[in-house]
Parts: sequence; structure tokens; C-alpha cells
Amino acid sequence: MAATNEIDSLDKLISSTLTGKELEEYNRIHYGRTDHHELQITKNTIELANNNNFEISAYDFPAKYEETRKSRIVKVGIIQHSIVLPTDSKITEQKSSIFEKIGVIISAAASEGVNIICLQEAWNMPFAFCTREKHPWCEFAEPVNGPSTVFLAELATKYSMVIVSPILERDEVHGDTIWNTAVVINEFGKVIGKHRKNHIPRVGDFNESTYYFEGNTGHPVFDTTYGKIAINICYGRHHPLNWLMFGINGAEIVFNPSATVAGLSEHLWGVEARNAAIANSYFTCAINRVGTEVFPNEFTSADGKPAHKDFGHFYGSSYVTAPDGARTPSLSRVKDGLLIAQMDLNLCRQIKDKWGFTMTQRLDLYAKSLQKAAEIDYEPQVVKSQL
Repeated sequence: MAATNEIDSLDKLISSTLTGKELEEYNRIHYGRTDHHELQITKNTIELANNNNFEISAYDFPAKYEETRKSRIVKVGIIQHSIVLPTDSKITEQKSSIFEKIGVIISAAASEGVNIICLQEAWNMPFAFCTREKHPWCEFAEPVNGPSTVFLAELATKYSMVIVSPILERDEVHGDTIWNTAVVINEFGKVIGKHRKNHIPRVGDFNESTYYFEGNTGHPVFDTTYGKIAINICYGRHHPLNWLMFGINGAEIVFNPSATVAGLSEHLWGVEARNAAIANSYFTCAINRVGTEVFPNEFTSADGKPAHKDFGHFYGSSYVTAPDGARTPSLSRVKDGLLIAQMDLNLCRQIKDKWGFTMTQRLDLYAKSLQKAAEIDYEPQVVKSQL
């Protein structure tokens, strides 16, 4: 399902074109550091990746030594992938084929000592919400304790790993309603909580409100063995206050599992999660699926253009940003991949001390202003010129 006529990676284009001091200077300006701090990956893991056709890369984000605090090192992995079978295949076969693919990639992450892994939005299915068809796509929805959680819980236990699993949730307790949900599974295979997508797009082919509405779980932060994590699902990355609330609630790592296409958002992709890391002094992990998914029936985008059967190219390009704004190169635009980032979570507080963004953010001021703005009779604070 991977695209064949797309650029593989802008990062690779640059690194293959520039050399020496020019490349160092580009890295300093673009990535925030002259050296990527690449981590060595074992030969066996590289062979596993090559044999299963996925990219793997690993980077380090060290913090300064502190006398009064021990380093808090955690290894995080993010996975981007394409679907395996055509979208008209049996649902159970589509799911099981993705399970098989993901199981291999998670085993590679485990062999490199990854502690927390996050998958892409709706990882266990094609992103079929463009079609506006209820059948058969609603059949991919499953309860929090459904097959996907059972599958991943076994891996979480086997590898002592926290796994974030974004799925299409079927809420069997409340009228069989559907939600876009991230399930958090701890290293003992137990579900410690879930978060439902706060912001639902209504743009282009992103017809998600046909299937589910805005979430009702607030901005939870999950205090895991390895660190405090949160999940800002896909479209929520366009909303700065969504990022802000996860930071206010104490997140140290915020994952952004997504499904977004080249024609719509690619020029924004490298900006939003990176800016959130800077503004909120935490690590962000932006994850996007990859490939082109073709559906059985044509659909339109309500833009006067001809009907089509695909959403467009999901451009991957997953990356990680540190609180100081330094970031990794992206994974491929066309290939499955595993990106590993070793983080010292002490960097979060060190950057808060350096930049003072949390100290100077004036929550009291904005809380009052936002409260007024939410009132039906609000009058904008505009000073008009006097004649």
C-alpha cells in the first residue's frame, strides 16, 4: 500500500546534498543541533528491519548533569506503517495482517530496550472515514478490552513495555457509540486508562464527525513507571490550548498519533508538534501513517472536483522533538518505520528553568479573558480610532 511515486525523505535529500560545514550549519538551524546524536542499533535489529521492509533509526536527547537529581532515562518508540491487505478484504483478515506486521516492529523496539511505544491513529484499520460509509468500516470498532488490546497487552507484558494504542472504540455501555480513543496499557498488560480525541476535523475528506464526536475525557496525563505521558490525537495538534492543558497537567511526553495526507497538511507537519514541545517544555512525538489507501467505492470531497477512491498519500515523516526545540530527522514519507528516542526527562525542568515559559505564561489573565470570550454576549476588546 506504500506509494511509489513520492519523495522518500526531505531529510535524506538534504543530507545527501550538503557536506561538511554546510551540513553542520544546516543541522544547527533546522534541527536545533549540529549532531543528531544517533544511537547505535544492533546488527540483529537492523537485519530484522531489512527483512521486514521497515526503516529504523534511533537518537539521543541528553540532559545536563545534576547533583540533586538522578538522570531519568527512558527509551520511546513510535511506529508508522501502511495497511497490509486491500480495503475490500475481510475485516478479520485486515486486522490480523496488521497485527502480524506490528508484532514484528514492536519486537524490534523491544530488542533495542524501548520502554514506551505509541502507534499511529486508528492503527489497526484503514483510515476509511473519508468514505462517509458506515458499512463495513464501523465493524472495525471494538471495546477498550477488545482484540487489539488483548494482542498488545501480551506484548506489553512480554517486553515490560507501556503501549499506547489508538483505536476506533465501541462504547458498549453507552449505547454502542463510537469514539476515536487512545488506550494506555502498562508494562503488566493492564489498561490504566484511555483518552478520547478532543477535536474532530470537518475539512476536506476528513469526515470523522460522521462516525464520532468530540471526546469527553478532558486532558488526562498517565503517570507510568517510565514517565508522565499524554496523547494529543491527530487534529488536536492544530489547537494550542489542547497542547497547553496536557502540559498544565504535568505531561513530560506528549504523543500525537495522526493520519494526515500530503495535499492538506504537510507544510504544517514539522511545525506544530515542534512548537508545542517548545511552548510547553515537554517532549513531543508526532506519528503519521504511511501509504495510499484505496477504497471500493468512489467518494467526493465536496469541492467540485471529480470523485475518487483514495484519500491521498499519507506521508509518514514521524519525528520527535525535545523541550529545547531540538528534533530528530523524520522517518520516510513512503515506508514503514520505527523511530527510537532516548530521552532524559530531566531536560523538561531544565528548559523550564532556562526559558521560563511556564513561569511567565499568565494563566490567570487568559482564564479571565477566555471566560469572557465564552459568554454569548461577549464584546471583543477592540479599541477604535476616534474621529
